[in-house]
Amino acid sequence: MNRTTYIQLFLLLALWWGGSSQWSLVLAQAHRVNQDGSNTTLYDDGDSYILAPEHGTYVDGAGNRTTWGRDTTRFKSKKNIPIGQYQWVLEPRLGTIIDAENNDTVVHDFYKWNATDGYTGEYNYLANIGSPRLSRLYFNRNNTSDEFLFLQPFSFFRGSLQDFRFTNTKSPITNLAYHSCGNRQTGEDRVRGYFATNINKRAGLGFKIDYSYGIGYYYAQPNSMFGSTFYGYYRGDRYNLHAYIGINHMKMGENGGIEDDRYIEDPLAFGQEYTSGNIPTMLSQTWNRNHEQHAYLTHRYNVGFSRTIEVPDSLKPTPPSASALISNLPDSIQTILRQDSVMRKLTVDSLLQVWNDTLTVPSEFVPVTSFIHTFEMSNLKHEYLSHNTTQNYYTHNYYGDTNEMSDLTRALSVRNTFGVALREGFNKWAKMGITLFGTHKLRSYKLMDGLNGMMPYTEHDISVGGELARTQGSRFNYNASGEVWLIGEHVGDLNIDGKTDLNIRLGKRDTLVANLHAGFMHRKPTFFFRHFHSQSTWWDNYDLSREVRFKVDGTLRLKKLGTKLQVGFENVSNYTYFGMQNTLLKGKDAKSVIPTDFSHAVGVMQADNVQVFGASLSQDLKWKIVHWDNRISYQMSSNQDVLPLPTVDIYTNLYLLFRIAKVMRVQLGADMRFFTSYYAPDYSPAIQQFAVQDTNHERVEIGNYPIIGAYANLHLKRCRIYVSARHVNAGSGHSFLVPHYPINPMTIHFGLSWNFFN
Repeated sequence: MNRTTYIQLFLLLALWWGGSSQWSLVLAQAHRVNQDGSNTTLYDDGDSYILAPEHGTYVDGAGNRTTWGRDTTRFKSKKNIPIGQYQWVLEPRLGTIIDAENNDTVVHDFYKWNATDGYTGEYNYLANIGSPRLSRLYFNRNNTSDEFLFLQPFSFFRGSLQDFRFTNTKSPITNLAYHSCGNRQTGEDRVRGYFATNINKRAGLGFKIDYSYGIGYYYAQPNSMFGSTFYGYYRGDRYNLHAYIGINHMKMGENGGIEDDRYIEDPLAFGQEYTSGNIPTMLSQTWNRNHEQHAYLTHRYNVGFSRTIEVPDSLKPTPPSASALISNLPDSIQTILRQDSVMRKLTVDSLLQVWNDTLTVPSEFVPVTSFIHTFEMSNLKHEYLSHNTTQNYYTHNYYGDTNEMSDLTRALSVRNTFGVALREGFNKWAKMGITLFGTHKLRSYKLMDGLNGMMPYTEHDISVGGELARTQGSRFNYNASGEVWLIGEHVGDLNIDGKTDLNIRLGKRDTLVANLHAGFMHRKPTFFFRHFHSQSTWWDNYDLSREVRFKVDGTLRLKKLGTKLQVGFENVSNYTYFGMQNTLLKGKDAKSVIPTDFSHAVGVMQADNVQVFGASLSQDLKWKIVHWDNRISYQMSSNQDVLPLPTVDIYTNLYLLFRIAKVMRVQLGADMRFFTSYYAPDYSPAIQQFAVQDTNHERVEIGNYPIIGAYANLHLKRCRIYVSARHVNAGSGHSFLVPHYPINPMTIHFGLSWNFFN
């Protein structure tokens, strides 16, 4: 079956699953913290906004009363379907629950949901949808060094466990989203479906399916990605459980970039006109494939007690009147009571006592101690296939024939963490929570061993740590944790991390939110920095020094004014990175910047000390229906040869936001991305990683080029739609985000999202 058939089948399946006699939609949801510290969720019923507490009773427009965690299987088709959902994410190590906003239903900037370059365009990527990417903003990068490095560049599609949202919904919800661009020769499609439902008051389950396919506007760069996620949870007073299973399959065509940048910069130099599809590329029959199975389970048992909830008099039920109490008595008795006032009083008092006895005294369970276990397993496979390889493309050939390359890498990781926690808030003296934990981790790898098969590696680690946390404060909260490795390959590693959150009221007009983070890390480079074997790339680095990282960063944010300032500093000793090791071919000009002048290799390198400073200012402006969102970032690297960064990175978005006939929300605007020129990291298909350009030869600068787009977002009742034109200024300059990988020409994109409530 072709990709169109797959998409049609997916749409039919999603519609069947979400279909029923009644469909409704959550159109928007936002989360806020009230002045008293309580949480409120904002819902949009299509015509007006509804404020509903995250926990407690909710009354919809028809007067139906529901509560969070209601058994959604009991709704009858004739009743109005309650709408609303509550979402949270997990801290992976101990499964700590963190409240999250539901961004999947917000109309604002909906056109960005499928943009590989990110919400504010800060990512460099290879032009095609879902292709490998790297943030230009250093403090937005994930510097934890994923143990399976081949998955790191695919954060757009793959996501991570700490980003996955569990859902408690008032009624079963199905979300269907579709994105399309281009035609059969160049186009891209993405279909994503999400389903969530409650089993009962405390348990729920759901799944997500995601399929993406992009042919690409340049030759030999198609990719296809399929991901599925299944989850379930139980949130009882004493026992809590969250389970998660994820499967990802990613296949990417590698073209190695175009043969000569002048096809983009000076197209008239070749005497004929080239389109993006017929520009020669370095590779034509090369693929990378990644397969991942990921299972996660966290559960805990809470020991505690129940206590009565003090209810304010204003919320206590009003006792019924005397006439209401006796109205259900037989008429004969009511006649007697009207004639005998003493008997009437005794009867009313008796009935009132019965009414009081039937009232349920509200109570809550207070956890004191939690016993925690977390299990995580990842099974990973990477394949590199290359046929009819361009002559002299690879500098090295360690075995076999470069025209028929087939490399395989496997990895298995199993982690078990056990912890015990003294919970915060079980009495007035318990102002913080204390957690102690221990972790055992097993990692198994298989690398190519020439033509003789696979070479196994096995590593074990045991670490212990602790955490102090305050999360229930209305103004000030914090989290401090430390972990030390005692046994195994990483013995001697140390990680210390601390965060604080402070809310300061600035009169009645605004709130200043201050976040401060500091961290210290002393660690051995991860496995694939130390060992990797393939036909064209091979290293065993037994003498790499440990990285030492010290980082401090903070954020100041004014909620109502729309101002946000981020500042960060990091010092890295023995900075470990990938670097290109190009070899100039005989007879070529040493100052050439044409990829065909070189054979290519990549290796692991270390730098003594590198310091990075970064500051980013965001300001959102508004005047009536006119909105202007801006972000400007400044960065400084002490060594641009090993850690290149653009000095300035800008994103600006000017748009109109208004309603038509009070039922349709419309967002019309244009945005621009711009960054100053720098020697951006190149991309190496052999390891599917970004690598610093070789400083021994003339390097390629990118940047000083604006990328402009225009868009329209529409939100009508139960549907969100966008149409956007990206790179409308194509053909006006040095249009590269990665050396030798041009930005796509101007493209028209279409997308929609629909939520069904059953």
